[in-house]
Amino acid sequence: MPTKLGVIAGGGDLPIRICEACEESGRPFFVVAIEQQADLAGLSRFPHAVIRLGAAGKAIKRFKEEGIVDLVMAGRVSRPSLAQLRPDAEALKFFTIFGRKVDGDDALLSRIAGYFQDKHGFRVVSVSDILGRTGVGEGVLTRSRPSPEQEQDIARGLSVLKIMGPADVGQAVAVQEGIVLGVEAIEGTDSLIERCGALKRPGAGPVLIKVAKPDQDDRVDMPTIGEQTVENAARAGFAGIAIEAEKTIVVDREDTIEAANRLNLFIAAVTV
Repeated sequence: MPTKLGVIAGGGDLPIRICEACEESGRPFFVVAIEQQADLAGLSRFPHAVIRLGAAGKAIKRFKEEGIVDLVMAGRVSRPSLAQLRPDAEALKFFTIFGRKVDGDDALLSRIAGYFQDKHGFRVVSVSDILGRTGVGEGVLTRSRPSPEQEQDIARGLSVLKIMGPADVGQAVAVQEGIVLGVEAIEGTDSLIERCGALKRPGAGPVLIKVAKPDQDDRVDMPTIGEQTVENAARAGFAGIAIEAEKTIVVDREDTIEAANRLNLFIAAVTV
């Protein structure tokens, strides 16, 4: 009998896909949906509780009441300031151990995962442990292919991300004709796409390049794209998307590729 899974749900479709996979396999699960972050309408049909981001103690108590053994963290979370977070006693314990210094998102999420494991006995697993192989092999996934100039933009983006990665700043960059239009920071990929759409130059559209950070903890915050990413990129006038082969989660792969083909965008999986 599989162990009961706890899902810490941020925004986007990924938490919903995890719940659906659990239902299909017969695995018991319970969702803690993060208030003002998770897709509450989409998650409403699953067993869940809605808990604000700073209420760590309430979330842990509920998971223990539900008999949760494994935890998975999925979905985007907009990181609040400490003043907005309003940490409860359990969250304050975390800050007492790790301090209140500013960390990049990956470092912070890795510390949170370690805290759940070391202090409360949960086993934090990766999305791929639930959904199976989520990455894609190297190559172009769509009918459209990057031009030689766009391949140069991809190379340019990878070089920028190689510099950004060790600083734990974002996973994505937008490049057009060798010019970096924007890099992902706290705003997230969708907002990066929207912002850079307003900055694009005439001619072939920009390319979104999204990869994992060096030594990224694969239990948390792996780079993810899906149909919504493709639709947002098309709306903003992008020509295509380059992702890291084997390490990027493609949610609803067939639907995502079909959307890219319909909208005449390329998706290319590259080795970093």
